[in-house]
Amino acid sequence: MRREVIDEGSTDPVEAVREADLIILATPVGSILDVLPKLKKACAYNALVTDVGSTKRLICRRAHELLGTEPLFLGGHPLAGKERSGLENADAKLFERSRYVLTPLAPAHQSDPRAQRFAALLTTLGAQPYWTDAASHDRAVALLSHLPQLLSTSLASLIAERAAEERLPLELAASGFRDVTRLADSPYSIWRDICLTNSENIQSALEALIQKLESMKLHLADRELEREFQQASRLRDKLREIS
Repeated sequence: MRREVIDEGSTDPVEAVREADLIILATPVGSILDVLPKLKKACAYNALVTDVGSTKRLICRRAHELLGTEPLFLGGHPLAGKERSGLENADAKLFERSRYVLTPLAPAHQSDPRAQRFAALLTTLGAQPYWTDAASHDRAVALLSHLPQLLSTSLASLIAERAAEERLPLELAASGFRDVTRLADSPYSIWRDICLTNSENIQSALEALIQKLESMKLHLADRELEREFQQASRLRDKLREIS
C-alpha cells in the first residue's frame, strides 16, 4: 500500500475475501491448505476461488471437502515463475507464452461461466490455459518441475561441499554450470510443502533419475553413451516445437 501497488490490504484472509468475485490463493501449498477452511463462510456463494500451488491433489481434495461449488473452486498452477521472490522481482510479462494449468474438481466445472471467465482472463495476460486433472498434473510435474529443482539443488550443494573440502576453484564455473544451478536459488520455504504433498511421485522420479545416472556411469567409455545424447537432443527439439 505504501508503494501504491494495491488499493486495499488486510492481514485477515476472511476479511480480505468478503464480497470478492475472484479469490486467488497465492501462498505456499501449506498456507493454501490452512486458509481453505476459513473461506466457506467468508466468500460470496457465486465467487471463484483458485490457487497457484505447485501440487494439486491434496489442495483439490481439501477444497472439494470444504467448499463444493458455492463458491466454486478451480485448481491452478502457472508454469512460470522465478527463482527469486519479492515485489522487486515482479514482471508484468511473466505469464506470456506460458502454460497455466487448471484442474477443476469435476469435469463439468470446466464449462462453468466462472471458470471460463478466469481462463479468458489468463489469455489476456498472455498465458495458455491447460486443462487436466489433479492426479495427472502431479505425476507430470514431479518429472518436469520438481525433479529439475532437486537436481539443481543437489548439484549446487555437492559443489559447495567440494569447494569447501578441496578448494575447488569456482572461477572455472562457466555458463553451463550456472544455467543448470539457476533453480538452486529457490527458497526451501516453497519447496518444503511441494515435497511433502507430492512425495510419492517425486520419489518415483528420483529413482528413475538414479537408474539413468547409474546407466550412464556404466557406459562412460562405450558408444552406448552416444544414444543418451541423441535421445536428449531429440527431446530438446520437441520442446522447441511445442514452446
